[in-house]
Amino acid sequence: MNNSDIYNKPTHMTSIGGQALIEGLMMMGPNNIAIAVRKPDGEIIVEKRPLPKRSKFSKLPLVRGVVGLVKQMVVGIKALMFSAEFVDLEVEEEEGKEPSKVDQFFDKFLGKVFGDKLQDALIYISVVISLVFSVGLFILLPNFIAGFFHFNKDTNTGVIFYNLVEGVVKIVLFFAYIVLISKLNDIKRVWQYHGAEHKTIHCYEHGEKLTVENVQKYSTKHPRCGTSFLFTVMVVSILVFSFAGWYNEAWKNMIIRLLLLPVVAGISYEIIKFAGKSESKVVQLLNVPGMMFQKYTTKEPDDSMVEVAIEAMNNVLDTTNEGEDKW
Repeated sequence: MNNSDIYNKPTHMTSIGGQALIEGLMMMGPNNIAIAVRKPDGEIIVEKRPLPKRSKFSKLPLVRGVVGLVKQMVVGIKALMFSAEFVDLEVEEEEGKEPSKVDQFFDKFLGKVFGDKLQDALIYISVVISLVFSVGLFILLPNFIAGFFHFNKDTNTGVIFYNLVEGVVKIVLFFAYIVLISKLNDIKRVWQYHGAEHKTIHCYEHGEKLTVENVQKYSTKHPRCGTSFLFTVMVVSILVFSFAGWYNEAWKNMIIRLLLLPVVAGISYEIIKFAGKSESKVVQLLNVPGMMFQKYTTKEPDDSMVEVAIEAMNNVLDTTNEGEDKW
């Protein structure tokens, strides 16, 4: 199925989304979260749990985008840590290796500091590090680089051009980052699982039975992809920051951008949510840049990867036997 079929009218609209993991996938539906991992021996391990109850903030336009983003990061890192630990343990068992003395020291040290809350602490530390890295690389650094261009920032035109330069720098950095990490062999497999996720969701949304043959017919690109969301964030940030004006002190510009991040995230979420359901040609056209970026963040999966994606999807759709909260 070619890319033009991405926008064919689905018969089963869904909000189900996912995340590629290490040798596996996480699917998140309205009621369940499921994670499926392929063990080195070929067996597929599946764990699932009910989705945490939504707070009242999860229903408020704009606000729900920020709440959803943080929740997605926490759940996503939990799933990623689960898959990484599982695969690492299997490899260590096969190779007969023991953790290094450095790893053992940090395990004991962190265990003493956080006790039985170690897992939760690592998850939230990972979220903070991810946010700091993302904000620093894609928000603050472009603002700093744009400061070297000498526009007349006392005029509206100068401010607009300043923000456009900042926006171009963001997109270039984002594109360079995606291309560079795509060169890593492990990341290539993650991108394949990402493609398997999109294919499986397409297959379900078009009302076909979830089989490897049916799933493989569909595109690896999807309008509701997180890659499209990130690109939308950049475009929205250009517009929002343009209205925020410009200050001579660089630290003031950076603080303003940090304060406006929830606004940018909220608006971007609403745009992606609308675009994922809209059949408008205008919306499809606006979504083209984000879809183009998916050329680098998704790859064609093999049949074994599609099998993992199908397992994850089936367990999200199944609302019975949620199982224990293991991740």
